[in-house]
Amino acid sequence: MRAYPFDATRRRRGRSIIMLASALSLLAVTEAVAQPSPALKLLILGDSLSSGLGVPEGYGFGPALARRLRADGYRNVDVVNGSMAGDTTADAATRLASTPQDYDADVVIVELGGNDMLTQTDPPVVARNLDWILDGYKKRGTRIVIGGMLSKPELGFVYNVTFDQIYPKLAARWGASLYPFFLAGVFGHPALMQEDHIHPNAAGVARIVAGIAPLVERNLDAAAGRRRVAEAR
Repeated sequence: MRAYPFDATRRRRGRSIIMLASALSLLAVTEAVAQPSPALKLLILGDSLSSGLGVPEGYGFGPALARRLRADGYRNVDVVNGSMAGDTTADAATRLASTPQDYDADVVIVELGGNDMLTQTDPPVVARNLDWILDGYKKRGTRIVIGGMLSKPELGFVYNVTFDQIYPKLAARWGASLYPFFLAGVFGHPALMQEDHIHPNAAGVARIVAGIAPLVERNLDAAAGRRRVAEAR
């Protein structure tokens, strides 16, 4: 069959359109691949033990944990410290209830209860407050790490037993990761504590970070995996 000039032009134009469409598709795929995933948000929700009270700037729990994560290869994580010195579990719950959007996260470290214990708040009250906080995060799909607390022996056997059971029970109830005692390996060691014998110094903070980091990293891995599954759908 004879090919007339206008037929050849039409074929060339068709090939050009196909090539252009292919190039645009490839460009779109390349841009999608090159686009970095949003950073995971790791929130610390605690009291003075994690807020950095009495520790030189840059050596508190938040900055120290962020450095550890970067050193371990977790470079796409934003560490946000939402801790407030002096907070009880009720104070933290009130903050969450008033501005919940400020406390959204992919992973949260809940380090609360020490001030409740020092003021001898009834353990069932502490448990209810923490339960409300954990319930909210579980409903949002947030991975939870609990930084537990132990009561002082001088508060008596009944208080000790009742208070100390709060954290493992709540961890089991909500499927959270439990670091049983936030000050493990630090409390009672003068070289790792400030002069008040309550708060960790910079060396104590480093010890806490070394202990809790593996738990945090496992939860960051799980949060990242969940995000990848969601993005693939």
